[in-house]
Amino acid sequence: MSAPHAPAAFEESRRRAHAALRAGQAATAERALRQLLQHSPGDANCEWLLGAALLDQEQLPESIATLERLLERTPDLADARVDLARAYRRDSRFEQARTQVRRVLEKTPHHHRAWLAYGDVLVDLEQYPDAQVAFERARLTDSYRQRTEEATAALVADDRKKSEALFREILTRDAAHVAALAGLAALSLAADVPRDAERLLRHALKQSAHSPLAWRGLAQALLAQGRLEEALAAAHHGVRLEPKNPHSWITIAGVSTRLMRQDDALTAYQQAAQLQPPDVRLRLSIGHVQKTLGKRPESEASYKAALELDPGFAEAYWSLADLKNYSFSAAEVATMEQLLASDKRGRTNEAQLHFALGRACEQHQQYPQAFAHYAQGNALKRLDTPFDIEHFERRSARIRAFFDETFFAARAGAGDPNAAPIFIVGLPRSGSTLVEQILASHSRVEGTMELPNIVALANEFDDLVPGRDGYPETLRGASGAQLAALGARYLAQTAPLRGGRERFTDKLPNNFSHVGLIHAILPHATIIDARRHPMDSCFSTFKQHFAQGQAFSYDLQDLGRYYRCYLALMDHWDCVLPGKVLHLQYEELVRDPETHIRRLLAHCGLPFEAACLAFHETKRSVRTASAEQVRQPLYTSGVGYWRHFAAELEPLGHALGDSLQRFAD
Repeated sequence: MSAPHAPAAFEESRRRAHAALRAGQAATAERALRQLLQHSPGDANCEWLLGAALLDQEQLPESIATLERLLERTPDLADARVDLARAYRRDSRFEQARTQVRRVLEKTPHHHRAWLAYGDVLVDLEQYPDAQVAFERARLTDSYRQRTEEATAALVADDRKKSEALFREILTRDAAHVAALAGLAALSLAADVPRDAERLLRHALKQSAHSPLAWRGLAQALLAQGRLEEALAAAHHGVRLEPKNPHSWITIAGVSTRLMRQDDALTAYQQAAQLQPPDVRLRLSIGHVQKTLGKRPESEASYKAALELDPGFAEAYWSLADLKNYSFSAAEVATMEQLLASDKRGRTNEAQLHFALGRACEQHQQYPQAFAHYAQGNALKRLDTPFDIEHFERRSARIRAFFDETFFAARAGAGDPNAAPIFIVGLPRSGSTLVEQILASHSRVEGTMELPNIVALANEFDDLVPGRDGYPETLRGASGAQLAALGARYLAQTAPLRGGRERFTDKLPNNFSHVGLIHAILPHATIIDARRHPMDSCFSTFKQHFAQGQAFSYDLQDLGRYYRCYLALMDHWDCVLPGKVLHLQYEELVRDPETHIRRLLAHCGLPFEAACLAFHETKRSVRTASAEQVRQPLYTSGVGYWRHFAAELEPLGHALGDSLQRFAD
């Protein structure tokens, strides 16, 4: 043998080819292995790896032939027989696959990959209980089991740095380790990088096509990307794999919620609760879906059931407060105060208690005490969710500079021509849910919810540069055809949320920053700005405990500056896209509904329908903090409500500055 292929060099080359294969680089591995086999024909390990590389490239006939020839000569090469079983399975020869993997397990009962392959083929044969046993045996025979369990424990404890280090350590040694890939994918999801999570999980599923862990993660990754029907299919497959795992049902519930199939979500949560009765969060989730469905008494009962399971569970108290018309008893107030004194359980729990007590004090017109609780709750939230208002101001200025008249003139006629979407933008707690409910009462309009698709698209443009801050400038290179494709993609992603009506709403308030992007990809979409007096709008936001996504709301100064950015952007859109956005003032709408509802419908190109005046009678799911209010007739008690807190809100007034002069008192 020549010097380059002396035994040590040969082994190193084969090791590298194996590593490339495990890392998903099957073509690279194939080339290297064919070169090695030219120098050492008949090398059993190289032939095995070549068969596996061909399998990973879906070259099934050649893969099967290679592995069959090899096993005729070396029948005890267990890894090759496992891959032959995988190839048979991929070729839908399930019984042959089962026979091959059983031969391995009879002689080598601790063969980790064999158990994974056995689980896969048993799923294909619809022998799900036996498949669950096989996957559990795979977990128990994993040589990296201890490290995987340590990494998973760190992930559960939110020690992401430690968890990532441990998972990466495993993948350095085995780049195709299914559990480590799934764990790293979970970290990618937590870091809001779902495309990376999907890539990792797809690689895991190449190793084990029906890994329950990987399918559960894949459903979450697809959901985070707005690929809802795919996510639901993945979630249902997860339930077939693990029907008695509550997490499988929770995944279905989460996807069904996003698909606005709230009855399905409720059924799935209830199924999970039967499997895991003491889980307090399941009771809470059931209550949230019941609230969305307008089942007010049932929702309240579920929140109280959660408190029966855990009397110190602050999120249940806040959920009761967020019913808006729930009145806390003196005993409940005393319990919350006692919990603050003796059982805070961390900042999140403490913050929720403060928000709930703030609402209780408000109900009794104890305004200074209410504000003190809101201020403390927001201060705690800000510690965990800091917001860089200066970065947001700079970004807003960049958006205004980028989306100028020249930008739109150069792209006239670009984008998808579909006129179905009606975007409702603004700030939270400013009437966007009310506007959506009015529109959803029209026979031609489908009311959806706060859709994340436009923000996700902006994030994709952010990700095109290091530091993930490329938007909006990275949009400059998009051609007219690409803009049209992005508009079509948005329509395809939101299609599962729509019924047979020709128009539909997307009411994510934060899209006010993205009016330019919306117009570029969907130039005929309608845009409504739901606007409210800044003092009422900002204070209503300040006293709302948001689950996520509104980090600017935890500080009065930030709120005021954020509102000014919003006004500046809306003024800019009026300049560069005159007439594009209808500004609908909340105070005017509640004082003279018919006039402004007619104006709203006219802007949307819709004929007037009386049902829009009786919007509170429309039966539909509502997921936002205003779910209870939009099921009532219009009322004006919220106008000027901030004056009860005028002294405490002086910092907000200073931050808003001269923008207040634009609004009538």
